[in-house]
Amino acid sequence: MVQKIQLEHNYDYILSGNVTEDLNQFKTIFDNCIDIKFREFDIHGARKGALVFLSGMVNMQTIDFEIMKPLIESDERLFQESAAELNDSDIQNIIENRLLFSSQLSWFEDFPDIIEHVLSGNVAFLLDGLQQVLVINAKDWEKRTVEEPATEAVIRGPREGFQETISTNISLIRRRLKTPQLKMEDMKVGRLSNTQIVITYLEGIVDTKLVDEVKNRIGKIKIDAILESGYVEELIEDNSFSLFPQVLITERPDRVVGNLLEGKVGIIIDNTPFVIIVPGTFFQLLQSPEDYYQRYFVASAIRMLRFFAVLFSLLLPSLYIALTTYHQEMIPTMLLISIAASRETVPFPAFIEALVMEIAFESLREAGVRLPRPVGQAVSIVGGLVIGQAAVEAGIVSSPLVIVVSMTGIASFIFPSFQLGLAFRLLRFPMMIAAATFGLYGILMMLLLLLIHVLRLKSFGVPYLTPMAPLRISGLKDVIVRASWLKQSTHTGELKSQRHQNPFNRLRQRQNK
Repeated sequence: MVQKIQLEHNYDYILSGNVTEDLNQFKTIFDNCIDIKFREFDIHGARKGALVFLSGMVNMQTIDFEIMKPLIESDERLFQESAAELNDSDIQNIIENRLLFSSQLSWFEDFPDIIEHVLSGNVAFLLDGLQQVLVINAKDWEKRTVEEPATEAVIRGPREGFQETISTNISLIRRRLKTPQLKMEDMKVGRLSNTQIVITYLEGIVDTKLVDEVKNRIGKIKIDAILESGYVEELIEDNSFSLFPQVLITERPDRVVGNLLEGKVGIIIDNTPFVIIVPGTFFQLLQSPEDYYQRYFVASAIRMLRFFAVLFSLLLPSLYIALTTYHQEMIPTMLLISIAASRETVPFPAFIEALVMEIAFESLREAGVRLPRPVGQAVSIVGGLVIGQAAVEAGIVSSPLVIVVSMTGIASFIFPSFQLGLAFRLLRFPMMIAAATFGLYGILMMLLLLLIHVLRLKSFGVPYLTPMAPLRISGLKDVIVRASWLKQSTHTGELKSQRHQNPFNRLRQRQNK
């Protein structure tokens, strides 16, 4: 989407202290920019002033009543003093302390800095006799209200979700962690978009090496624009060619806070409601925030159901192909007779039959996502029923396969992480090819290759299958089952040592050797 072009901003302009000259330089830079507004005015006929701002991104009432009005209604004597009696510092103090009472005022003398602030929604104030420009925070633009996340709905838990404004997202996290240990560090990425990225972590809990690694990877991003968190995700993960996501993407502030307490790092990106959490591990991606709000035995039962759903989603179609094609002796006799009877009129082998149904189901699912929300779900459900029934009656597919594909589709909806669910949806097809080629042996070979891959996979130096591989007994209290809070340590320092710092440090020590 974003073409790679070489474009450098070389603003060879210097503030002269003359408003007319300086304003002409701004007009040259912002030529053909109809949304950039220039407002010139006189202060008691003694000094000329001007405002430069971006229409649609500033609060006009702030400009009219908190900037213009105090300047025009100011004491006439303040600006009629001779230049010898009032130096630049005196004028700046008068403006800051006696005229403008905004809490966010900054003086700049470099054109690139001033232009960056204007394009970010601030107001630049120029005054005759000053070789510096006052930048005033008057940001205000249309934005969504804080709503419940659409991709991570829960029955029990907070209903607040992130939005596209980074300041709002920061405040949602800060409200839940009222401690100076919560750090927020700012970075800018994108030659053209100049997108703001905030790295957040808990000092004293996070491993400082992890924070340095995150800063280093983000600092190496060279791209023209960052339009969404997916850009950053792909550019900072360890293995961008793997189907498995190596970071956690979430819209929920409570989920970010929970991971920060475990020693992880959050990456907040402007203009997107999705926050990145690193490192991201396989078992973390299978956990839902609701697991921690339910009673522990209920949460544990749901987690075990989720693991069975993972196996069904990956293996059910390939097992059907392998058993009906190569290993009929493993199917109970009555069931085998029923499957054979239903397949009597089907002209295709089991692999082609399953492949057609899987592609049709995935197409319906994708169509349901792209269609307008009121009709999307209805089309996907009705389409699935109609196509499945029509395919069976036409003798294109068998009834047992429709049941298998339906169960597989239902199992794939149980994934809390959409990215992980998508990986298993794609892996289902090579598993089906292996089953059609070598039967159960092909499935076993594919599982071994998959296991080798995930064992080699890492997320910011942390093994992807931690705490299972390498095995850490202390970390098993919150993997397949969730132990009672009474049996888990709630001390953040212990959470750090048990869940994050030890595997990361061990890996670093191994690499150093």
